[in-house]
Amino acid sequence: MHIEEDLGFKVGNAICYSGYRKGQSPAKNTYPTYEQVKEDLLMLNKHWDYIRLYDVSQHAETVLDVIQKEKIDIKVMIGICLNAEINNERCPWGGKYSDNQLIKNFEVNKNDIKKLIRLANKYPNIVFSASAGNEATAEWTDHLVSVESVINYVRTLKKEIKQPVTYCENYIPWQLKLSKLVDEVDFISLHTYPIWEYKNIREALEYTKQNYFSVKDRYPHKHIAITEAGWTTHSNGHGFPSHHANEQFQEIYYENLMNWSKNEGLLTFVFEAFDEDWKGSQDPMEPEKHWGVFTIDRKSKRVIKKLPEFAKI
Repeated sequence: MHIEEDLGFKVGNAICYSGYRKGQSPAKNTYPTYEQVKEDLLMLNKHWDYIRLYDVSQHAETVLDVIQKEKIDIKVMIGICLNAEINNERCPWGGKYSDNQLIKNFEVNKNDIKKLIRLANKYPNIVFSASAGNEATAEWTDHLVSVESVINYVRTLKKEIKQPVTYCENYIPWQLKLSKLVDEVDFISLHTYPIWEYKNIREALEYTKQNYFSVKDRYPHKHIAITEAGWTTHSNGHGFPSHHANEQFQEIYYENLMNWSKNEGLLTFVFEAFDEDWKGSQDPMEPEKHWGVFTIDRKSKRVIKKLPEFAKI
């Protein structure tokens, strides 16, 4: 199998991008400006061929507008952030909604699919693929959606856009739960986070490989992309030991991950471009806030010093 012949895009350097700065948050509907997004994309364009966007919000529209107007040489995977359509009793931090809220969520999801279709068709030379959702079928999620519903969203997208369609999810559901979805998507998109599964930096890459091959070996006929893999640089000790999170380990994991991905011919999106302080708890050392290879102030972390070795192809 050859990804360019089968799907129409090459393997290149890829990173997840969400541009929210201090005081900005999708929960508050406060979005980065055109100039802020332009600054970000000019920084990212030095090293990455692809970015991944998580939703079809105003932020996503600004990103696509900037790329087109400023003629920035970067392609986009765009997706939707599905809202809960089912209550999830297994979610440790929520996942329970009223019947009315679930009905509203379903309508929002349908409208977001329509927005995704509109954006994919409006920017056919920028959007290279589309995702029908993100981590909405994992057993721990607070925005649970049935596999059947995801399949319907994938089918709707494939009828209305020309770009390859995928769905982004943790590697575990792909092993079995999502088996009916595999033949519906054009390629599988999986997530792997060794640090969240109590692996230290010496174990990290080997565990990522195990996660990948646990899916690849099951579906050898299918192309796979890794749409999230990264290493946080701070931790308050909740979830994993704080000494596992630092810039040195992020650099090591990034380099190992990129070298392996290139040897494997695998499209891998690093998580993520910039730190985002709106995420997680109010604790400033909350690990969710510190996955960026740049700080929220757009300062380079240690890993960036090595990036010329992985210049755009």
